[in-house]
Amino acid sequence: MPKYASGKYAKAISDRSGLEFPYREMVREWNGSIVHFSEFEPKQPQLQPRPSGADAISIRNVRVARIENAVPYAIPENGFETYEAGSGVINVTAPGHGLTNGTTYRFRGPPLAITASGGTFQFGNPQDFDGITGTNIAKAAGYAITTGIFKSGARVSTDYAVANFFFFTVDTDTATIGNIKGGGVGCSVGPVTLTAW
Repeated sequence: MPKYASGKYAKAISDRSGLEFPYREMVREWNGSIVHFSEFEPKQPQLQPRPSGADAISIRNVRVARIENAVPYAIPENGFETYEAGSGVINVTAPGHGLTNGTTYRFRGPPLAITASGGTFQFGNPQDFDGITGTNIAKAAGYAITTGIFKSGARVSTDYAVANFFFFTVDTDTATIGNIKGGGVGCSVGPVTLTAW
């Protein structure tokens, strides 16, 4: 097999400048050009970018989002208040209730210590007050509510009133005196039908 000469006295022409240089001082660039070491230019790093791993966006053990069941919202102690004598309008104090205007909700009294068949909770009725019976407030069909406060024969619909109060008109019963609070402890408002998990 033939050997190459060392090129100790040889000269070479640079592909970049066209000048003559000693053969032993020549180097090959990434593009194949033979140039003097003083003219050497390394390959631009952006021509051959390093592979980069993508951002981690997925997680392990993913589950489909579930829709939470609607639950009752607790009404503060004696949160019901009659509007005026002879009226069936009842204002309800419920700070930050988040209920929807015009939607039908059911009122419930405090939870009872017994459960029905199938393990569903039982609720009592709110306490009677000012001529309004608790059984009528806790009607199974519920009542359509209006957010805000009913005062001076009209709805007060300021942001504060809408967020913290609502009212409804109870069937058949009317207030005896008016502006009387009642209902007792442990009352709640929520969907007409409660479902278990």
